[in-house]
Amino acid sequence: MLSHFWGTWAKINGCRRGFSTSFRREALQTRSVIEKASSPWSLHAAVCLQRLPVISAACSPIEQRFKAMLQQMELEKSLMSDHELRVLEDAERIRRKQADDYDSDEEDSRGDQDIVLAQDLEDAWEQKLKSFQPAPRVRADAEKDLTSLERCLADTLLLLAEHQVGDRKLWLLPQSEWQEGETLRQTAERALASLSAAELKATFLSNAPCGVYKYKLPKGARTDSLIGSKVFFFKAVLAERAPPASTSRPCVWLKKSELERHLKAPYGKKIQRFLLEQ
Repeated sequence: MLSHFWGTWAKINGCRRGFSTSFRREALQTRSVIEKASSPWSLHAAVCLQRLPVISAACSPIEQRFKAMLQQMELEKSLMSDHELRVLEDAERIRRKQADDYDSDEEDSRGDQDIVLAQDLEDAWEQKLKSFQPAPRVRADAEKDLTSLERCLADTLLLLAEHQVGDRKLWLLPQSEWQEGETLRQTAERALASLSAAELKATFLSNAPCGVYKYKLPKGARTDSLIGSKVFFFKAVLAERAPPASTSRPCVWLKKSELERHLKAPYGKKIQRFLLEQ
């Protein structure tokens, strides 16, 4: 009897717990929907897409002096290479050949042809070096073109897109409004994909946002159900330098020092906190 009683009680209690858990879950979901419907803030996700430096930055004066010091230390402590030893050997053979007591029978079977072979190599290398023209560090045609990926190759560039906010057009990070059923990162990826016909190849650095910014819409655009937006930022780096075929809205690539002229001060201050420095 006791066994039957305890079994019946456990079943009843289990049903109660299952009903209670299910009820709480449904209540939380209902409250979430109600809160979302009543929230006057819309959710957006934005991409902080950066093109990392393509070439090394120019050395500062102290870096140049330090580099020269390291090269001098390395030269003083280094051993002679095989080519340098061969140059000394050839010089010694020439000195013996020019001596008064020179005996050709003492020379090896290489003959006279190889005596200046090391010097001939150096002359050929010198001529090849003179004909080599390094690629320019600055492209004059792209330096002032803010839409070009080929500008400022030694600096990190940030992508900005023009967005319509109320009755004004503002430069912002590429962003899109969050839709039901997707994560914020998926929203950020969609914002980036919607910019160009040829999708930009980017590597996202995290599934979590690196910052958030809240702003109110202009007074003329506010309503009782919508007064502003909350924007969650995701960091990404450009994986391929090939520019997109076309863009759906104006876009620019800017250095960190150029952001102040394009962004609103509060918005730019938020972005400056998580920009990568290279």
